[in-house]
Amino acid sequence: MSQGNRATPSGAPAAQATLLVVEDDPTINQAVTDRLVAEGFRVVQAFDGPGAVEAHGQHAPDLVVLDLMLPGFDGLEVCRRIQGERPVPVLMLTARADETDLLVGLGVGADDYVTKPFRMREVVARIRALLRRVERARELAAEQPPVLAVGDLTVDRGARRVSVGGIEVHLTPLEFDLLLALAAEPGSVRGRDDLMREVWGWADATGTRTLDSHVKSLRAKVGSARVRTVHGVGYALETGKVDEA
Repeated sequence: MSQGNRATPSGAPAAQATLLVVEDDPTINQAVTDRLVAEGFRVVQAFDGPGAVEAHGQHAPDLVVLDLMLPGFDGLEVCRRIQGERPVPVLMLTARADETDLLVGLGVGADDYVTKPFRMREVVARIRALLRRVERARELAAEQPPVLAVGDLTVDRGARRVSVGGIEVHLTPLEFDLLLALAAEPGSVRGRDDLMREVWGWADATGTRTLDSHVKSLRAKVGSARVRTVHGVGYALETGKVDEA
């Protein structure tokens, strides 16, 4: 079940982003919706898994705020299905703080997460940061060469495809942007703050747990030795062929 766009306040920006809020608790869903409308966004509501997928297909939102625990099927399955249709930034709302659960969520296409109970100010800030990341990714795509090759790793910006040793590797949209940021300066250590600013749009390292979780997921797909950790500083993409043996 989904609910269409709500009215937006007068004086709101002409080019408004459309957000899909998926939360089965009507009180929480409405509270989040009301705050986002007040912030100038268009908002579509859904209250279960099937309704979320339907609303995503019908309204093509610019970003999805997605609860993990939903009736019908859970937020992980919603994320799998909507990312399979059309890549979209996803902010996951979760009562679980277990790292395994978070990594699974990031692995199926979530970009960031907020743990309940949350502050609406933080939710709004993370939404704006994710939307800025999408815009920044477009800008970077125009600045960099179409294909980056780092050893046996190839990153095709235009097609948003990655291959390792000639074998294609499937990455989520945010994993791709993180790898692209590292591949743009192969061998150089990228500071955690720099990566948070460039990939997530955050001005400080507030969300570095999110960064670390995405690095773990990225390593699992391109090879654990390919992304080097420099403790206390950040990460670097290794040049040359990497031996995972």
